[in-house]
Amino acid sequence: MKEFLLPYGKEKLKAEIEDSHLAGVLLSELHSYQAPKGGTELVLDALEHPIGSPRLCDMAAEKKKIVVISSDHTRPVPSHIIMPLLLKEIRKGNPGAEVTILISTGLHRETTREELEAKFGPEIMKNETVVVHNCDDKENMVYLGKLPSGGKLLINRLAVEADLLVAEGFIEPHFFAGFSGGRKSVLPGVASRETVMYNHNSAFIADPHARTGVIEGNPIHDDMLYAARAARLDFIVNVVIDANHDPVFAVAGDCDLAHRVGREFLASKCQVDAVPADIVISTNGGYPLDQNIYQSVKGMTAAEATVKEGGVIIMLSRASDGHGGKCFHETFRDEKDLNRMMKTFLNRKPEETIIDQWQSQIFARLLLKATVIFISSCEDRLVKDLHMIPAHSMEEAMEKAKEIVKKEDYTVTVIPDGVSVIVRE
Repeated sequence: MKEFLLPYGKEKLKAEIEDSHLAGVLLSELHSYQAPKGGTELVLDALEHPIGSPRLCDMAAEKKKIVVISSDHTRPVPSHIIMPLLLKEIRKGNPGAEVTILISTGLHRETTREELEAKFGPEIMKNETVVVHNCDDKENMVYLGKLPSGGKLLINRLAVEADLLVAEGFIEPHFFAGFSGGRKSVLPGVASRETVMYNHNSAFIADPHARTGVIEGNPIHDDMLYAARAARLDFIVNVVIDANHDPVFAVAGDCDLAHRVGREFLASKCQVDAVPADIVISTNGGYPLDQNIYQSVKGMTAAEATVKEGGVIIMLSRASDGHGGKCFHETFRDEKDLNRMMKTFLNRKPEETIIDQWQSQIFARLLLKATVIFISSCEDRLVKDLHMIPAHSMEEAMEKAKEIVKKEDYTVTVIPDGVSVIVRE
């Protein structure tokens, strides 16, 4: 019997799988990787040796308005480590600089004061100017022309009017942009709703290159990188983190060149080969990534890449915030035919993209391949609305999964952290 302790909110849930049924475990090497230095030292080294750009302190000299884009409450970026070092580097070159921290919420809800304090610590909140991006604030959006895809590029005025635009973030596998971090700080981070929705259109989401770990030929990435260049994202500080959200690798410098080095390191540690199985168990890595069902689709896509056709995905997600997207929820609640739903998505023009359509499209795609049993704190009704089977323990979920696959010799693949791996099919 193999025992697994799987992240679930801020806790762990135990899963026990008999050896005879265990097909494999898909685990990122980052979980066992020992960084040569601590997080602070790694970030300092990156700042002192930028890739493809001068040092930030030199770039900051004589600049008046400096804006630092920072991730929001849905991302486990260790900003308490990165931000003080980044601000110190800026002020080393320009002690009197007017610095604004701009929270890149994308289309997410506004980050609360409490969440910001937990992210940065009380000192930064007390002494720095922090502004939360609002994608619907049209008065504070600036038009920067057309994206390669043809969509309008509208970006937060603070970012556009900055004399120096900087971003901090982290790099992880991303289920349609290839990787997070780098250029994503601008699009979707501080872009308008209209821009984000055009970029996330159904044709792009359906493109076979719009997948985890894929950059070449990815139309979503191409738009994002163009947007970062158009907005003059001058400098990034990005980290790769382990299961405890501690930095194990850091890069700084040009928004594309530095990001490439970071994602190459990440890919070298987290690419795994699929181990096809009847039942696949996955998670969203625990808090803060499993706060809602919407975000948990990411961890399910890792399972999608290795579950057998007609099999079962058991997804663990605390989802204490519920569905995470009103339109996402309503799309599945109001349409029971997944094939008809998918046809509707694919028939929509990019400019007709509706809220949460991209997530719904990916979720519908995986639901057409496998049944999803969802372990969460959500009400059963909500889980059923989203075409999943509710469960409240691993034992209950496994019993339901075995009933569905109807095989004595069923196989199980375990993915302890579904957002940390790139599964090669």
